[in-house]
Amino acid sequence: MAANTADGSTAPAPALGGVLFDVVETLMDVRPLAQRFLDIGQPAELMEPWFLRAQRDAFALALSGRPTPFPDAMRHAMRVETRGGVTDAETDHVISGFGDMPAHPDAEPAIRRFAEAGVPMGFLTVGGRDATERFLERTGLDRYISRVVTAADEGVWKPAPGLYHIAAESLGTPVERTALVAVHAWDCHGAKEAGLLAGWCSRLEYAYGDVFTPADAVGDDLVAVAEGLLGLGR
Repeated sequence: MAANTADGSTAPAPALGGVLFDVVETLMDVRPLAQRFLDIGQPAELMEPWFLRAQRDAFALALSGRPTPFPDAMRHAMRVETRGGVTDAETDHVISGFGDMPAHPDAEPAIRRFAEAGVPMGFLTVGGRDATERFLERTGLDRYISRVVTAADEGVWKPAPGLYHIAAESLGTPVERTALVAVHAWDCHGAKEAGLLAGWCSRLEYAYGDVFTPADAVGDDLVAVAEGLLGLGR
């Protein structure tokens, strides 16, 4: 489990002061959500294009200056992907499943590692607050972290710099010593461009694209990323 600077640079980074965890796909395993599509008579394979469309539309709305709550974008995406073939109640059955998803196996050990090191932590998500808090309670991750910052609450979407700054302020740590941990390179890029540190886990995307600003630590699981971030500034 390698953890190192993403660009191979030896340039010193500031010591870690705080950590913000992305939630959906980073901590939350959304793959079981495919069963909810089967529940409503839709193919399980529809989950991926539906989720990607919802994210794309949410990005577009945010860039236009009129961000919308992610659940609303997901409802629209469901209507498009099913050609209007599901009811609102069936769509809500799928969306409500986010709160019932399991955590990835490396989530709790990584969070515990930061807790043992005394690092302040928070969650930063584009997901809905209710589903996020239900997920954290069900998985027991809320015993480590109580701060949850959502895009919907703040009226701004990732990767807008202001959202990362708001989340860092919620920890009371300097922006330049606060790290985002995510499995999405675009999210780490957004954090870096906003002046934060970033730790990227390769579990989802496998390779960190060279179009993105390099992360400060990379690893093939969240524990490796945690160790890399904790080693900054030493």
